[in-house]
Amino acid sequence: MTTTDNASVGMAIDRDHADLRDAVKRLCARFPGRYWQELDEKNAYPDEFVNAMGENGFLAALIPEQYGGSGLPFRAAQVILQTVHEEGCSAIACFAQMYTMGTMLKHGSEDQKMRYLPKIATGELRLQAFGVTEPGAGTETLKLKTRATRAGDHYLINGQKIWTSRVAHSDLMLLLARTTPYEEMRHKKHGLSVFLVDVREGVKDGTIKISPIPIMTNHLTYEVFFNNARVPVENRIGEEGEGFSYILSSMNAERTLACGMILGNGYWFIRKAVDYANQRVVFGRPISANQGIQFPIAHAYANLEAADMMARRAACLLDAGRGSGFEANTSKHLAAEAAWEAAEVCMQTYGGFGVAREFDVERVWRDTRHFRTAPISTNLILAFIGQNVLGMPKSY
Repeated sequence: MTTTDNASVGMAIDRDHADLRDAVKRLCARFPGRYWQELDEKNAYPDEFVNAMGENGFLAALIPEQYGGSGLPFRAAQVILQTVHEEGCSAIACFAQMYTMGTMLKHGSEDQKMRYLPKIATGELRLQAFGVTEPGAGTETLKLKTRATRAGDHYLINGQKIWTSRVAHSDLMLLLARTTPYEEMRHKKHGLSVFLVDVREGVKDGTIKISPIPIMTNHLTYEVFFNNARVPVENRIGEEGEGFSYILSSMNAERTLACGMILGNGYWFIRKAVDYANQRVVFGRPISANQGIQFPIAHAYANLEAADMMARRAACLLDAGRGSGFEANTSKHLAAEAAWEAAEVCMQTYGGFGVAREFDVERVWRDTRHFRTAPISTNLILAFIGQNVLGMPKSY
């Protein structure tokens, strides 16, 4: 069994970043429940909200000041997302802008950083799409087949990606593609490369086609088809063939940031359930006086608080530049389970009114269920812990 030495990693245990939370709350007050309900009905992208997040610098939280960002710690970015969701809003449409740039920041050239990061920081450019998953490979990333073939000063991209959220609303996308055939690899973890793809140009010249995937939540998810899409060599990030190792840190960042949104949903449910239970009077007293209502809410809240501590630990490790695979995965798992418990409790507390759209419970309930599957499923996390932390054999 392996564990992470966290003795030198400190964690704030109070409501940290109070000023930041207040600023996010003020922004969210401009986007009430009806705004999100109308978007949900139309399956539309929240342009006004995303623009407001960008204009206020929240999406540039993790970009260093030298590139036009805020240079905030990872925990602050997590707090931003958590507060958005605690207020009943949704950062799902734009939170990728906070972590996808991390691959460029860590492994890109100085020219790439200077050319793109300042514009990403201001919102002039949107980098909100991450093309990894494929229909045939699924979560088996090393088996992906989308090819990037070198042709002089550019690569030609051919293949297909699936479950690529926000790509139709993003100027750029981070793409993982195969530059060496799988069967020719001496080591299976090599042969994949990362590219920064201009989605606008590809759609314009017809080499990139985007097809929406209707799902139960308004996550704006698409299939992406590449047919000789041209990507300049200068848009390859890092060394050719080393892309798999580059994206691993982005995946840990994605899961830890997702914890902020998931926990925010959970705390929103608790507040909604408590308020409704205190106000709903049956047989002369509020239903919150009944243990059958009160205890499940309290139990869900306790689990959220425990998940919150692991989320903080994962964020602190990322800020310290330490390994965080166990913490990132575990915090996402615990947050998703605790928030889903809170969602079920809130839905049950509301009774029939829980499925009425005007109360927003059913909308956030659907989003929260989705988080048990994405950005990584419960079973994959348990397999990671069992095999990589506890030392058990690979399961089949």
